[in-house]
Amino acid sequence: MKTKNITFTLMMGVLGNLLFGVSFMIGNIAPGIAFDFSLLAAFISGFYGGPAVGFVSGLFVGIFPGIMFGPYGTGAWLGLIGLPLGKALTGLTVGLISRSLKIGQRPRSSILAVPATLLSYIPECLFTYAYFAYLMPYFLGRGGSFIFLNFVLLKALAEVTIMSFLMAALIGNQGFSEFLNRYFLKPNATSKSSINESN
Repeated sequence: MKTKNITFTLMMGVLGNLLFGVSFMIGNIAPGIAFDFSLLAAFISGFYGGPAVGFVSGLFVGIFPGIMFGPYGTGAWLGLIGLPLGKALTGLTVGLISRSLKIGQRPRSSILAVPATLLSYIPECLFTYAYFAYLMPYFLGRGGSFIFLNFVLLKALAEVTIMSFLMAALIGNQGFSEFLNRYFLKPNATSKSSINESN
């Protein structure tokens, strides 16, 4: 990774942890279950930086959630591993989808951002199911698929749906996109002005 990419990755990690802290304090539903909008930073990283930046950013984004849902929640030490890895999967996936769909390089990229964001959560969703249904019962003697299906899944789908529209707004914002494009100097997220010039 280039120095600028490393700096941006760390910045997104800090942003994600701050977003988690705010949403956790405001939206604490039950012990071990709270609203979490930290993935927004991983989505930004994946869309604009690509899969590698999205993956590493996701790992950093998952640190604070891993602590609060791990040692300070119901996940113990397992949460410190599971949550960062799950968020890293989302960052990686959104980067791969963004590149394959050329989001940012084609007209109406902001519209494509909504399904791309929703689809990118699927690997983390499957991993989180395995985390609750198999890993927690095996290593910790608690958890279970019931908790995931009746509490975590519905909350997560609501969060990702909201974030998908936020990502559409950010990708459709010319100033925001041009700032990040100039920062990364990468072809996977071309500014809207460049698109208009080529048409």
